[in-house]
Amino acid sequence: MRFSPLYVSLPAAVLDPVSPANPFRRLLKVLGYAGARLVGNVFQPIRNPENLHGGLWLYVVSQNNYDALAFLKSQRPDAVLVAGQHKQIGRYNLHVNRLSLRRKLLYYWQFPIVLAGLMHSEGRPAWRFFDLIFNAIGYYEVYCRALRHYRPRAVVFANDHNDDARALLLACQAEGVPTAYIQHASVSTIFPPLAFNLNLLEGQDALDKYRQCGPIPGRVQLVGMPKADVFLAQRNTQPHVQCVAIAANLLDPTDGLTAAISYLCEIFPELTFTLRPHPGDQRDFAALRQQFPQLQFSSARQESVFEFLLRHDALVAADTSTHLEATLLNLVGIYYRFGTHAAADDYYGYVAHGLVDRATSLNELGNVLRGYQLAKPLYHYQRAAYYCATLGTPYEGKSQALVAHAVGAWLASQ
Repeated sequence: MRFSPLYVSLPAAVLDPVSPANPFRRLLKVLGYAGARLVGNVFQPIRNPENLHGGLWLYVVSQNNYDALAFLKSQRPDAVLVAGQHKQIGRYNLHVNRLSLRRKLLYYWQFPIVLAGLMHSEGRPAWRFFDLIFNAIGYYEVYCRALRHYRPRAVVFANDHNDDARALLLACQAEGVPTAYIQHASVSTIFPPLAFNLNLLEGQDALDKYRQCGPIPGRVQLVGMPKADVFLAQRNTQPHVQCVAIAANLLDPTDGLTAAISYLCEIFPELTFTLRPHPGDQRDFAALRQQFPQLQFSSARQESVFEFLLRHDALVAADTSTHLEATLLNLVGIYYRFGTHAAADDYYGYVAHGLVDRATSLNELGNVLRGYQLAKPLYHYQRAAYYCATLGTPYEGKSQALVAHAVGAWLASQ
């Protein structure tokens, strides 16, 4: 994914925090990572609260991953939540067991060889992202060692494309550890091919996209969205729009967000607007808070996305899985791009498949929202059927039970 045209074309404001454009800053980032993280790991012992030997590992790389897998821990006594030594899991940092990365430092002699090989095969993007390549070195080796030491019964993933998750997947294949994948968010056609023994996907949309990514050798089952189960019974039934959620992602420029919020607050003074930045967004939005005192804020690190959405009747956002989660709760959604960058237009295909309406200008955004303000469809959530296989079936709201049964049957067959 790092070498795809879409990733390379992302705006500088998005890429710079991940991988600075200036090569000297990238080098400083590499040195900082090596000093603070790798060397620091050597002197920081790990004391896990749970026994990892022979268990069912639920491997998480983010707060969203945790939300997608945590229910399995409550249903299976052998399940343990696991993450890398310093991986940031948001508000769940203290609730996961850690895999030691202390020996990762031993494998960085490979970096020049790997970089040279990738520059030969991938060209300029390999040099552009040499810091990300550096970060990925050693994960495979230390995870192979961890698997040999703990011998988990199986590993369940919610992420199939981060470098550490891919390394653990390859390590599992090398060490003969069975793997399962539970989709945690909408996917795209630039994802890697599915390479798990068991693939539990939310709906037909995900399966269609993964088929475009490559062959799927493992078993596939469409199970809906487990993390939404408990919230579907609280689906929004308001006949009119009164409270509007605005979800911002890292691609959305501050000036574009400011312009949209200014416009909406001016023409809809009777509505309540709440801005929810992406959990990885480091902007403080102090100017927005000062300019629009009536604007409310939601912290993704303190409030789950479903808890946030339950307080609203409509969602305005660009490319984010929040559109699907909002539609499942019967919020009306409007796809509006706050910026003019060329990357990721209708990235998830929500507009193309009729999940949300599109507004291409502020005036059009106001008109669409005004229409929903007058009358909001009672069964708007049915638009999500292509994305959530259990919608409208006897299994609606029972995805967690479906997943638990599928995982149990799969493990029993090993």
